[in-house]
Amino acid sequence: MSADPTADQPTAEPGDAVTDTDLARGIVDGDEASLATAYRRWAPLVQSLARRSLGDAREAEDVTQQVFLAVWRGARGYRPERGTVAGWLVGITRRKIADALSARTRRGELVGAAGALLVLADDTRTRPEATLDRVLVRHELAKLPTPQRRVLHLAFYEDLTQTQIAQRTGWPLGTVKSHSRRGMHQLRDCLRPAVEV
Repeated sequence: MSADPTADQPTAEPGDAVTDTDLARGIVDGDEASLATAYRRWAPLVQSLARRSLGDAREAEDVTQQVFLAVWRGARGYRPERGTVAGWLVGITRRKIADALSARTRRGELVGAAGALLVLADDTRTRPEATLDRVLVRHELAKLPTPQRRVLHLAFYEDLTQTQIAQRTGWPLGTVKSHSRRGMHQLRDCLRPAVEV
């Protein structure tokens, strides 16, 4: 029998007894231990909400990381008079879930548009008029603003991912995604009349 009566009880993590108010104050003050405690306390809730909405465990993990990064970066925006820390976190989680769903939709649109361009490229082998299609695509691509043209060129002719394009250009990933999306929409709108003919 153990001499210590508390030996069989689980040990609490440091900071788990901290109140939500103190925890929020610590995060606002830039205390990393407070952020770690908040993560232990609320990450399961955040991840559960994200997984339920997104239906994907990996995306839910990404959203959870984004939520706590947003908490750390935007801690000064927390106002206790507006609600609890948990409520604040749920609000951030909902916005990050909406962002993830929107990004999923954009990826689907880009994949569809990219597939259409690849079909045009493959058609040159089976249809002589497909060469004209390729010329048309290149002509419309040349009309795009330089950043959009560069992103699409790197994506389709050098087969780079958006992350690789961001690394190559030095642009933020969000900027690369925006240029890609705008360029694909503009190409689609310019090429639609030609395809319909």
